[in-house]
Amino acid sequence: MKLFQCQCCGQVLHFENTACLRCGRAVGYLPLGGGSPDRMLAVEPAGALWQAAPDEQGHVAPGNWRFCRNWELSACNWMVPARPDDAEASADYCPACRHNRTVPDLSDPTHAAQWQKIEVAKRRLIYTLAHLGLPRPALGDDHPEPMIFDFLADDPGSVERVLTGHANGVVTIALTEADDPTRERMRSEMGEAYRTLLGHFRHEIGHYYWDILVRDGGHIEAFRALFGDESTDYAAALERHYQNGAPAGWQREYVSSYATMHPWEDWAETWAHYLHMIDTLETAAAFGMSIDPTVEDEGELSAEIDFDPWRIWRSERLVSAWLPLTVALNALNRSMGHPDSYPFALPAPVLEKLGFVHNLVRASRQG
Repeated sequence: MKLFQCQCCGQVLHFENTACLRCGRAVGYLPLGGGSPDRMLAVEPAGALWQAAPDEQGHVAPGNWRFCRNWELSACNWMVPARPDDAEASADYCPACRHNRTVPDLSDPTHAAQWQKIEVAKRRLIYTLAHLGLPRPALGDDHPEPMIFDFLADDPGSVERVLTGHANGVVTIALTEADDPTRERMRSEMGEAYRTLLGHFRHEIGHYYWDILVRDGGHIEAFRALFGDESTDYAAALERHYQNGAPAGWQREYVSSYATMHPWEDWAETWAHYLHMIDTLETAAAFGMSIDPTVEDEGELSAEIDFDPWRIWRSERLVSAWLPLTVALNALNRSMGHPDSYPFALPAPVLEKLGFVHNLVRASRQG
């Protein structure tokens, strides 16, 4: 995630900001669109609409905007252009929130707070997908498999629990995943090294893009050569995994133990790690980070992160920066007494799978 700047006072703005902490103006995020770069914009009321606040030279950018309809629910800070005769019309949903099909009962304060946390993670996901140039069809776009999000709470009168997952373009996120103690307990009980809301989004959307890029893109055979035959019985593989766990020595070929369960899960885990890598490298570049510790001459822990990860042609360039960065991130976490930020290793077979993902994403953008 890159850094932004208030055009009025120069204050650094972050992606989740709703107000400038220096000049106090409301700020909103203008996503990519129409050939224009994304930005955070300090705004002032203009009747029922909003307009850009004057910059430091007194110039005012043209145009009027509305905040996303979910802004009034403290669940979004994105803006949409106002339509010509929009003075009294209700706000539209932004390019991130238009994918929502189901949200929980927001009259329950706990549900509302959990949903707001889910929306933060979802907006980060959509930011990444947009910058990668990936297709994001929504309901009403005349696409056979639109991208849909259902955010569901458990029914208190049922023993059945909502399960996070993906099916036919619909990503379901269980509201309980937004409860930190519950999510951490599940992570511990399931022996997972990592479990976050953003991680769930990145994993589940990987299943969606398997349908779009691999199945519909004609890359099944190339996929099977790396990940295995996805036509094997998924239910049986799932039961076997939870009964027996990952096979011995899985670390030599897979990015996580869950990736061993079935080729679809191997793909989704690899996809999630690709998004981890891309987004974190952009953040590191925004802060001007370089990794160059004092080590012996033969040491390899060195990286100058001075490139745009969204436009890199070869995956090897990403990996050469990513590996030293993760070592540094983990060392910083340990210095604070926290677990590793990135508790994973990337053996050669995983790097080859990441390269496959990268090449499909690049081809999709070019197409």
